Amino acid sequence: MRSGSSRFTSGTFSSGSTFSRSGTNRPKPGPDDPLSIAYLTYRGKPHVGGQGVYTRHLTKALVDLGHHVEVLSGQPYPVLDERVPLIKLPSLDIYNDHFPMRMPAWWELKNVWDWAEVTAFSTGTFPEPLAFTLRAWDNLRTRADEFDLVHDNQSLGYGLLLMERMGLPVLGTIHHPITMDRRLEMRHAESAFQRWSKARWYAFTKMQTRVATRLQRIITVSQSSYDDICRDHMVSPEKLHIVPVGVDPDLFVPMPGVERNPNQIISTASSDVTMKGQRYLLEALAKLRAERPELKLIMVGRLKEGSAAQRTIAELALEDAVEFVSGITDEELVTLYNSSACAVVPSLYEGFSLPAIEAMSTGCPLVATTGGAIPEVAGNDGETCYMTIPGDSESLAAGIRRALDDQETAKRIGAAGRERVINRWSWRHTAERTVEHYRALLELDDAQHHNTAGRPVDTHHVSTNGSTVDVTSNGTASISAPAGASGSDTVAADSDSVEV
Repeated sequence: MRSGSSRFTSGTFSSGSTFSRSGTNRPKPGPDDPLSIAYLTYRGKPHVGGQGVYTRHLTKALVDLGHHVEVLSGQPYPVLDERVPLIKLPSLDIYNDHFPMRMPAWWELKNVWDWAEVTAFSTGTFPEPLAFTLRAWDNLRTRADEFDLVHDNQSLGYGLLLMERMGLPVLGTIHHPITMDRRLEMRHAESAFQRWSKARWYAFTKMQTRVATRLQRIITVSQSSYDDICRDHMVSPEKLHIVPVGVDPDLFVPMPGVERNPNQIISTASSDVTMKGQRYLLEALAKLRAERPELKLIMVGRLKEGSAAQRTIAELALEDAVEFVSGITDEELVTLYNSSACAVVPSLYEGFSLPAIEAMSTGCPLVATTGGAIPEVAGNDGETCYMTIPGDSESLAAGIRRALDDQETAKRIGAAGRERVINRWSWRHTAERTVEHYRALLELDDAQHHNTAGRPVDTHHVSTNGSTVDVTSNGTASISAPAGASGSDTVAADSDSVEV
């Protein structure tokens, strides 16, 4: 018996667990039985990436509720609770921090999934979501009986359809549609070549839309993201549900013994993309340093060599004013929030913003834009935060100035911000709501399989520029890959034709 499957007792199942799920030998769980969840995240950056933070805290809260969770992840791997096993599914790590956009050597391509990844990369698109979900399917296809369902964290690759077809229901989390990133990147492209290059890189969002429309149930984190997903991914509103993310109010706390430095502000740099608004924050910092030469910015994250942020820092002569910190613990992050005059979220768009509620939970005054779901999360200007205009460095500088000039008001706003967070969001509440959707998905899946019994066999293809999966709806298929790749397997998917 696998540890964590507590509903197995003396070779029998608890009441309500007497029927096998279609496509596997695993009995259907009863309404109060603990669940076994295969949790997928194609990236899990531990501290500054929203996906890694979401993964760490949600899986811990699920285990706290008595469920069994295994995380399958590509690089960078998440930091997890000791009770949550991590199954590493290494990618070719093309977008690593040290040598991003590297071309893997031929001897690194050991299987069909590596070929799929490098082939997609060679066409100019981001290959990780597709390649990761195929690797995850390959891992799970011999272990389907160990899990009740799959929870996918934003990858939305074609491998999810293969998982569903072999009998594993899939719940998707979409924090926000990546089409929003694409739209902003295209709008801010500086040349026709850049627009063409961005269009190629974001071509994977077409796959994500196709997969999203086929999943039975999806959760998202805010009303703003809900509206954007329905519009951009064309997901039916009745399939989509809002489950806000959380914060640990016992970890992200005010520290009375730590004094705020009036010349220090803090922000996070999870990625060097237009959507995060780093350029506008750096421009605002340069403006404010004309008045406050001692003002410094702490950026939680790694400064990438040759990045737009590095070029902007050099252009504005801010080398001595910006300090990047990475690899820090949650406790160190809490200390930084408590020692800073304010935290800044300069994003042009956010589907929720974990950094915003983590900063607010510590009582650190928040300066943020009105991009995407941030007002929904942070509250009203002058009450629980300072609101500014997205993409406007003058407005951002004015918001930061308000926080710096009146420390008493800033303290009051910081306290009100913490009260807002602890009254609305916790990871336990997020986990409880997520489990409700797990059980609803299992009921929906059970009803759907009863309604589709005896369906005729159809054949279709899942292809990615040279690697093809030929699939029949009765569960047989073959994988063809470029010369030199290995792997021929049995798979199944939706009875439609889908292409990358």
